[in-house]
Amino acid sequence: MLVRKLLQILFFDNFGYILMNKFLILLFFLLFFAVPVSAQIDLDQINKLEHVLDLINMFYVDTLNDDEVVEKAIISLLKELDPHSIYISKDEVDEMNESLVGSFVGIGITYRIFKDSIYVISTVKSGPADNAGLKAGDRIVRIDNENVAGVGINEAKIKEMLRGDKGTKVKIAVFRKSDGEIFEFKLVRAKVPLKSISAAYKIDNTTAYIKLEHFSSGTMQEFEKIGSKLRKEGVQNIILDLRNNGGGYLSTAIRLIDEFMPSDRLIIYTKGKSSPRYDYFSTGIGHFKRSKLVVLINENSASASEIVAGAIQDWDRGLIVGRRSFGKGLVQRPFNLPDGSAIRLTIARYYTPTGRLIQKTYKNGYEDYINEERNRFEHGELFFKDSIYYIDSLKYYTLNRKRTVYGGGGIIPDIFVAADTTMFPDFYMKMLRNRKISYFVLDYLDKNRENILALYSNVQEYDKKFEVGEELLASIIKYALENDLIDTSSADFEKYKQKTSKEFRTYIFEGKEDMIKHHLKSMIAGDIWGDQAFYQIFNQKDDFVLKALSVIKNKHLYNSLLATSTF
Repeated sequence: MLVRKLLQILFFDNFGYILMNKFLILLFFLLFFAVPVSAQIDLDQINKLEHVLDLINMFYVDTLNDDEVVEKAIISLLKELDPHSIYISKDEVDEMNESLVGSFVGIGITYRIFKDSIYVISTVKSGPADNAGLKAGDRIVRIDNENVAGVGINEAKIKEMLRGDKGTKVKIAVFRKSDGEIFEFKLVRAKVPLKSISAAYKIDNTTAYIKLEHFSSGTMQEFEKIGSKLRKEGVQNIILDLRNNGGGYLSTAIRLIDEFMPSDRLIIYTKGKSSPRYDYFSTGIGHFKRSKLVVLINENSASASEIVAGAIQDWDRGLIVGRRSFGKGLVQRPFNLPDGSAIRLTIARYYTPTGRLIQKTYKNGYEDYINEERNRFEHGELFFKDSIYYIDSLKYYTLNRKRTVYGGGGIIPDIFVAADTTMFPDFYMKMLRNRKISYFVLDYLDKNRENILALYSNVQEYDKKFEVGEELLASIIKYALENDLIDTSSADFEKYKQKTSKEFRTYIFEGKEDMIKHHLKSMIAGDIWGDQAFYQIFNQKDDFVLKALSVIKNKHLYNSLLATSTF
């Protein structure tokens, strides 16, 4: 019976414990049939639901797929509860957990599908591919004797062929352009770590920049190793970049905050209907308790990122720089279902040390909630500090300096940094949005990788000496024209096309040639030496990082900002 199948999947885990009470059974019943919640459900009502679904099963005009009906019902129910209670199909469970667990089983490469082949971007250090001798720039042409080049292979098929159980073997053949030969490798699949910290380096003599992508189970092991190295190098101040970090494990966020806090400080507390209030305190064992600290956030910093930013702000422990964060103050717990699928159910809300709930409203429905960033854009909030939305009735005061902060929708930064939509010309923005810039850079490196590596032994030497020249700039214009990224129908285009190549280029680049050069230089470095190399170069002109660095270097300004309210 459909209803019994649904209730079994929803309300019992693999150990048979009831996960939902009668209220949620009622909620399912009423939401499924769009009836207002007004009464407790009893067994007669469950039987009624079962009878209706049986009638559908027996007499409906078309044959229904039970699994599909049940799955859609679960998705609809959870979507109505709140935006963050979600259903995860069996096929999606492993993939969604990878970034949280911090590892996967495979051969240890990053790749892109480029010119209808699998192009190796990099190998994971000490992973199976790295140990066997695969190199960036190799093209995988066969996997277990099956041709994978020029056959329209997709991401799902690549993962299916390269990943597998730990200890199993896979044979691959690669074409190496520098040698003009095909090489075969026999690899044994192994556990491959996924880094959550993509960059960590000294940005000046006493300040380190750390880019944290997500909060995984392995984040603190990475952080402690990096932190030890930075302290030995004389680092006293930290710029922690949480922009576009969508969150992860609550426990990891708490441990990260602990690195910067003295002992016995409330970091966060959680509470829900079935989850009594639980307070989390700092231990005082962290290594950066006296460091100046700036945390970078934007509209895509959510959940665990907001827990970190909120605790740092509430205790006046450091400064928050950027734009208002996403606004997710709900805690999810995963529940595995018998068929291998899972749900992540909201079980509590979390509150910052001052008592702020920073969850933004979702009373207007799911679509309005997920489009809220667009509303910020249209309202002007991404460009003007005075347009930031805050609720005066949700005013709080920080715990040491009594600065004003707000609840009700994200963490509002202490120092605002406007979004810059004029950084690049229109055609280049299109290339960034549709990721064509990545393919352009790959194409360039496919022709020039060996030459660059011969000229520059490391990213520092590259940074000092490499320049984006006339040939590369001409190539990107040609690429943009070939891919219809430039409007060629305007009178201005025809007029400038007749002028000198320099004048034409100035017109196409809209006076932003220097920033294009800088970004291309950063991307080339990133594809050769990894993400950290990208940030080491790009951050030299990044408004967020430059603002953070200027504040950290000015002791009077840093202290005065911590002593006054932003609003």
